[in-house]
Amino acid sequence: MTLETMVLKMGEGFGKTCAIFFLTLLFSLPLGMAVALLRMSRNRFVSAATRGVISVLRGTPLMLQLLAVTYGPYYLFGISVSRNKLIPVVIAFAINYAAYFAEIYRGGIESIPAGQYEAAEVLGYSRGQTFMRIILPQVVKRILPSVTNEVVTLVKDTSMAFTVSYQEMFTIGKQIANSQTSFIPFIVAGAFYYVFNLIVDFVMGRIEKGLSYYR
Repeated sequence: MTLETMVLKMGEGFGKTCAIFFLTLLFSLPLGMAVALLRMSRNRFVSAATRGVISVLRGTPLMLQLLAVTYGPYYLFGISVSRNKLIPVVIAFAINYAAYFAEIYRGGIESIPAGQYEAAEVLGYSRGQTFMRIILPQVVKRILPSVTNEVVTLVKDTSMAFTVSYQEMFTIGKQIANSQTSFIPFIVAGAFYYVFNLIVDFVMGRIEKGLSYYR
């Protein structure tokens, strides 16, 4: 197999890698905010239960969660495994990353001085208006570096999909490497991931710079 053919074949898998990446962000970012708000709930039961779920998701391997979401329904309830492996893969990734984003959001929200809530109340803002118009914009600015770090990690974690035989780029590269007895496919895969991360880092850096309006 020529290098050009190898790159083209892995490029097809790269499309599936991108699908995992973007769909995970699409679902995990808003889900993480919902989880963060539940974690900060004044209801002790809700807060404790949410904290427990976050602890499990952050304390167990993503690989195990992928296996649980993909094959768990079959072993527990006899439900057939989804033919489209992208669905359970995205569900597992989204839930896992939502737990991490939730803690990042919580840290950002709790870093806002209480005086800002009091000032907003004096000005007649409702709790929802205070959060959306005053708190959230500041939180986004403060947590962006941490979110960027998680997004970069997500690019590399997409390779975990090989656990459930989803044909993303790393899985295809591994198959080619085994059939050709060559390490070159792994080098090509590494180049794909590196360039992808350079793009992600550039985009997130531009967003962060755009939010640095006091500099």
